[in-house]
Amino acid sequence: MADDRHPNLRHLPFGENVAPLTDFSEWDIFPFEVDGPLRLRVLGEPADEEPARSGESGPEDCHACAKPDAEYVWTDEDWRLTALRAPSACPIVVLLEPRLHADFGDLPPVLAAGLVPVMQRVERAIMGLGGVGRVHISRWGDGAAHFHLWFLARPLGVDQMRGLFMPVWDNALPKTGVDTWRANLASVAASLAREGGTAHAG
Repeated sequence: MADDRHPNLRHLPFGENVAPLTDFSEWDIFPFEVDGPLRLRVLGEPADEEPARSGESGPEDCHACAKPDAEYVWTDEDWRLTALRAPSACPIVVLLEPRLHADFGDLPPVLAAGLVPVMQRVERAIMGLGGVGRVHISRWGDGAAHFHLWFLARPLGVDQMRGLFMPVWDNALPKTGVDTWRANLASVAASLAREGGTAHAG
């Protein structure tokens, strides 16, 4: 039973149905119409081990480390900015990674100190596209051990895409046109390169 291995999770209803989440479904940013009360799936018991991530055993097993700079949007001596393989609903979605193979908690102090300034540069470049209301920045790290931050551009005035459901909307809505998406990537790359580094998109 999970209780013995995870005493801090004894309050969770593993293997049971839970009460309806009616308040959740009534938020104005909730993406789905619901006929009747919304219910959570049955929560499975915790696994004995976390699933393996790309790069867990080192750079030789890392998808990010294996990619050449030419496949990135922009790079400099410390950081690389990559994009999704194809457009999504947002005007642009990019991921910032350190060139060094490290997870967030393992970043050397010099890199950690430089993280916020480069994040600010990426946000300014995205806002410079125009038509962007906010830049959402997220970190999950469940699929890759190489640290990466997501930057999602929320379209200006699209209030239902505010907050935590924005990635759901981004996957569900019609995709940005390829030409527009490529132009946005090129614009962000050029903007970043004006302050240093190399633009690869364009």
